[in-house]
Amino acid sequence: MTVIYIVMVYPDIKSNSWLHYALKDGLETKDFINNSSVYQYYCAERDEILKHKWLESEKAGKDIGFEKALVDWIMYHRSAWRKSKQIK
Repeated sequence: MTVIYIVMVYPDIKSNSWLHYALKDGLETKDFINNSSVYQYYCAERDEILKHKWLESEKAGKDIGFEKALVDWIMYHRSAWRKSKQIK
């Protein structure tokens, strides 16, 4: 995965300004999110739930909604998915 940083230069802003800290904190937060195994796990699980929602909605012939898909996926598919990912 390639991460591209866009550097914004504000020549009249001093390093102790709120914007400097806001931009710096935003970059650190983005780094944390990209490197966080918890966030990556969350994204992978959410993607599986959305796939399940699509499949079940197709079977039902209508949108079943995220909550129904979530509950159904947790009850019937989560443990097998976790075992396949070797997650306890």
